[in-house]
This record gives sequence, C-alpha cells and structure tokens, in this order.
Amino acid sequence: MSDEEMYLHYHGLLLPKETHSLESLKFVQEFTFEDEDVVTVTYPKSGTAWMQEILPLLLNDGDLTPIQTIPNWDRAPWLEEKRLAVVVDQLKSPRALVTHFPYRLMPHSFHASKAKVIYVMRNPMDVMVSSYYFHQMAAFLQDPGTFEEFMDKFLEGRVLFGKWTDHVKGWRHTDLGDRIMYITYEEMVQDLPAALRRMSDFLGRKLSDEVIQKIAEHCSFKTMKTNNMSNFSLVPKIYMDSDKSPFLRKGVAGDWKNHFSSEQQAKFTSVIRKDLEKESFSLPWSLD
Repeated sequence: MSDEEMYLHYHGLLLPKETHSLESLKFVQEFTFEDEDVVTVTYPKSGTAWMQEILPLLLNDGDLTPIQTIPNWDRAPWLEEKRLAVVVDQLKSPRALVTHFPYRLMPHSFHASKAKVIYVMRNPMDVMVSSYYFHQMAAFLQDPGTFEEFMDKFLEGRVLFGKWTDHVKGWRHTDLGDRIMYITYEEMVQDLPAALRRMSDFLGRKLSDEVIQKIAEHCSFKTMKTNNMSNFSLVPKIYMDSDKSPFLRKGVAGDWKNHFSSEQQAKFTSVIRKDLEKESFSLPWSLD
C-alpha cells in the first residue's frame, strides 16, 4: 500500500488511517477539556504506554483495578484517535489522557481550561530505534526500509507526527506556566519512584511512600510485559505482529548505541543540533 492509502495528511503531519480519521480529528478539536484532566504529551515512542500505566494509578491512589481490567488505550485514550469518541463518556474524573499532538494543534478548550500536562521527552536516537522496530511490526504503517533510509525520513520529519525537534520546541515554548511539567524517559528509567513522586506532587496527589513504591512495582517494564491489558497482546496479529518485534521491546535507555554506526551518529546529532541551535533550552542528555 502507498503512503496515500495508509496515512492521513493533517496540518502537515502524517497520521495512520487505521487509528485516525477526519471524524476523530474533528472530534478532538471540539473536545471539551475539564480543569481536572491530566494529559501526557509525547512524541511517538517516548514512553506513552508507560504513562498510560502510571497516570491512572497516580490519579486513583494506587488502585490497581484500571490497569488490571481496562486496556491501556481505553483507560488513558489518545485525544486524536478514533477510540476517544467511543470511551470518553466512561472516563471518570480526573481523566487521564494521552496525545502525540504538537502544541499548535491542541484544541481551544485545552487552552481555556486548567488541565495539566506531563511532557515526556526521550533521547531522539532511542526514539528513532524504537520507531524503526515499531514500523516493522505494525501492518498499518509503511515498511521502514533500511535503518539508514528510516533515519533520513526521521530527520526530515517524513514520519508520524512530523519532526521530533518541532514537537519538542513547540511544547518547550508554551504559555502554560505551572500547568506543565517536563520529565525525561531516562529519568524514569533511572529512578522510577523519584519520578513518580515528582509527578504525584505536580498533580497535587498526597501519596504515601508505600503507594509510590507499589505503583513503581506495577509500572516496571517486567510487570507491564506480562499484563495483557498493557502489552498490546490484545491487538490482533493482522495489525501488530509481535513475532516480528514485541510492542514492549526493551524499555531501556541507550539502546541506540547498539544500532548507530559512528558515521550515522555524527550525521544524526549534527541535524538535531542544527534544528535546535537557536533554542533557549538545552537537551537533558548528551547526544554523544
């Protein structure tokens, strides 16, 4: 199938038709945010499924019911996907939501609300590696080609949701003030309880150390990989073939070192740095 058959073009972005439609995109633009809503924002492959596990637990004082009984795409649905319209009326306040949207496409009601945002950033080299494997196993996405070919696409923004640097720049330059919190995937890998405590404090949840520890245990990569409500094993094989690559593949930081040649790394970092050279913020990790 061609790109045209597989993808929607929406405000300069590529979105897969399997999960997005003109109706779902209209639905989100007319969506009414509530002040208690919490949105995790990520560029694809930056820890979205992890946050779909974490957010409901933080917002429900560690009650495991949602992560054991509701698939992650229904307990913390994507704003822009078809599924939101189906489940939105079943979501209890405070609602946990996720999105890959750039800041410029967030609906009007989001800006008018007091909804909070947790923006999760991940080293773009690891993002690209994860995305490369995802394209191999997801039948509704174009074959990624060679690693080198996919890297060129990634750097040029000819991938889902556009350029990584555009996404980061948009969300780093907001007028949201204390409504937004930034955290990295790497911080979460390094010390998940500390990351959960930061999120809990940001959301105004007074969770005990015992509850934080309990959430950390249930949100570990090992536990999530065995939870059918979280590991995407409920998705039929015709859409996502875990034999080609499991959806929850490694859950580590720094796997890019096993994939990039020194020449590819130099090229990749050069483009990313050039895209960010006029920015007032610095990246939280070295690209070397």
